[in-house]
Amino acid sequence: MSGETTTTAILLAGPTASGKSAAALRLARELGGVVVNTDSMQVYADLRVLTARPSPEEEARAPHVLYGHVDAAHRYSVGEWLSDARRALKEAWAAGRVPIFIGGTGLYFRALEEGLADVPPVPEEVRAEVAAWAARGVDFLRVKAAELGLAEAPRDRQRLARALAVLRATGKPLSAFHGSQRPPLADDVRIVRVFIAPDRQALRARIGERFKRMLEEGAVEEVERLLARGLPSDLPAMKAHGVRNIAAALRGEISMEEAAEQAINETRQYAKRQMTWAPKPNPS
Repeated sequence: MSGETTTTAILLAGPTASGKSAAALRLARELGGVVVNTDSMQVYADLRVLTARPSPEEEARAPHVLYGHVDAAHRYSVGEWLSDARRALKEAWAAGRVPIFIGGTGLYFRALEEGLADVPPVPEEVRAEVAAWAARGVDFLRVKAAELGLAEAPRDRQRLARALAVLRATGKPLSAFHGSQRPPLADDVRIVRVFIAPDRQALRARIGERFKRMLEEGAVEEVERLLARGLPSDLPAMKAHGVRNIAAALRGEISMEEAAEQAINETRQYAKRQMTWAPKPNPS
């Protein structure tokens, strides 16, 4: 890839525990690249263990950016990540390095290639109101959507909550902003797409083994520090896999063994969903 660093970006995606971080590190060392985090949970400084962020030793072997740069108290958005990623891309090319975007958050990859609708910020009080609706289940969200006249209501709870929040904040449906796309970050860039798809049974085993290692490496203490901050439970960082389960064990509601089993099962379900998404193939 020599001579193409200023026009090339690598997109390396795959389910959690599939070995993406190790693959990205190898690529970065071989190509003189910079690893750019494309995972919505690994951005949080408070979650190194539970999100399986690269270790300090791994980060020292090749440049890594957008890891652990956000405080858990902040509701980091995909729009903020896209701005940070655009800056990281320019800095990588300026340094003559290949940017390697690596992660398992499909929304971030879509934003990277397709841009985002330029939706105005949603006030905190509206976020809180819709979060309270979402806590009552997707059926309640559908009732609110009907009451508010949301004609095109997404089936997914998270997307439906987002659509309702925008409607409450602006008086307009999300579709009203679809014509105001920001220019795609990867426009006029040679994109190399890689999706790691491991054997499903092997992946299930790796997820279980990895979470047990997390417990040994300080996951419980990580959650204790989060809880000590008294952060709202609806913050994105508080929804990372394992946080809720370990918190329940620390409160004595379940055993730590039960917490681990729950977290492992939830992570396996998440990985199953991730396997259904992959970057669009490179043109032949």
